[in-house]
Amino acid sequence: MRELTKGSPAKVIMTFALPIIFGNLLQQLYNLADGKIVSTYVGTQAFAAVGATAVIANLIIGFVNGVTQGFGIPVSRCFGAGDYKNMRRYVAGSFIMTVAMTLILTVGALLGIEGLLRILDTPADIMEEALQYIRIIIMGTAFISLYNYSANILRAVGESRIPLLCLAVAVILNIFLDILFVHTFSMGLRGAAHATNIAQCIAGVLCMTYLLLKFRELVPKGQEWQVERRKYQEMTIFGISLGMMSCFVSIGTVIFQTAVNRLGTKIVTAHIAARRIEELTNVPMLCTGMAMTTYASQNLGAGEYDRIKKGIRQAFVIVLVQGVIFTTFCWIFGHPLIRWITSSNDTYILDTAYRYLTRNTSFYFVLGPLFVLRCSLQGLEHKVIPVASSILELVLKVVSTIWIVPVLGYTGVIYTEPIIWIFMTLMLIGGYVRALKQINEAEHIKSARNAKAENEKINVDNRL
Repeated sequence: MRELTKGSPAKVIMTFALPIIFGNLLQQLYNLADGKIVSTYVGTQAFAAVGATAVIANLIIGFVNGVTQGFGIPVSRCFGAGDYKNMRRYVAGSFIMTVAMTLILTVGALLGIEGLLRILDTPADIMEEALQYIRIIIMGTAFISLYNYSANILRAVGESRIPLLCLAVAVILNIFLDILFVHTFSMGLRGAAHATNIAQCIAGVLCMTYLLLKFRELVPKGQEWQVERRKYQEMTIFGISLGMMSCFVSIGTVIFQTAVNRLGTKIVTAHIAARRIEELTNVPMLCTGMAMTTYASQNLGAGEYDRIKKGIRQAFVIVLVQGVIFTTFCWIFGHPLIRWITSSNDTYILDTAYRYLTRNTSFYFVLGPLFVLRCSLQGLEHKVIPVASSILELVLKVVSTIWIVPVLGYTGVIYTEPIIWIFMTLMLIGGYVRALKQINEAEHIKSARNAKAENEKINVDNRL
């Protein structure tokens, strides 16, 4: 376990964030490799089918990750305060709630998936393959939950390396199984889906096994499994706020995908390729933001208020530097990467994807601070503004889907998200200003108490 309450804030944040960054990069690189394997051995149409369901898969994964990350906030706060007994009670409660959530999510998704794909106007020529693929992925939701629960509990106490190592094993296995099932056994998209589920299962089992064997301080004992109702209510608020925040973002993306789907299979293919690269290049900023949830929560529990402010300022600098680097990367290497992913020489597909990629990444200077502010506010237990910003994103994507894209075509798709990022960041800045006032007040109260305690100690020493 690693405390984030000591040492240089920037160094601590980056040391904690780097394994999360590498883990997410591995996952995104796998997605690129998966797309390459599918497009090479099955065809461009199959690639489009996988891409058309990606927003739904991301919705499920994002919700599970958000909820379990929310469960980890009180765990992190108790760890920062040195309250290990209550920490284990939160670990127990979050496990029970994760199991219940997984059952409900799996059944609900299987029942509603076909109707959802039709609502999304999935092109008829890829509908059957898309449905076949996503149903298998949904049946593996338990494996997604197992990994994300274990990983987020470990991250809550400052351990981000082990989830990375477990994920690395899974990604390597996944690529191997993809080639085996898709190419060697000619299983098509079914093979790719089964490969993903098997690899996710391995990651979850490895992560949970390590937690049980090496982090016994986290494992609930006896009466600690009897969690108070108040703690369940608290975890529900944290879990639902982060889960719904991710869910609103993903639902907005799912709805927005309908606007893309209506533009035809070539546009869908171009959009998927560009999004894969964009999702890969914004990982460092996203994960630095994710690290700020644990950083802010631990320091809040420890009463290190000035350290919270320093960490957020230094995180801004980190994500701005990351944004410049990856924006430049996309402008230089965008075309060859798109060609490699799609296995296509169609000029229309390549140019369309490059246009989306370069215009979107040019607004990373807004997206990076957005991630830092949103996650920091969650760690500081300010839940309303982050969720409200996600609702704003959902509303604006619906507006774009209904009115903007039908008029402007793919140009409307390209500029919708950057405009949304600007509005969200402005909202989050307002939320942070309010949180800052509370931090300053808490810091003042702490200083007054310390001064009073010091004076009392001096008076005692003088009497002696």
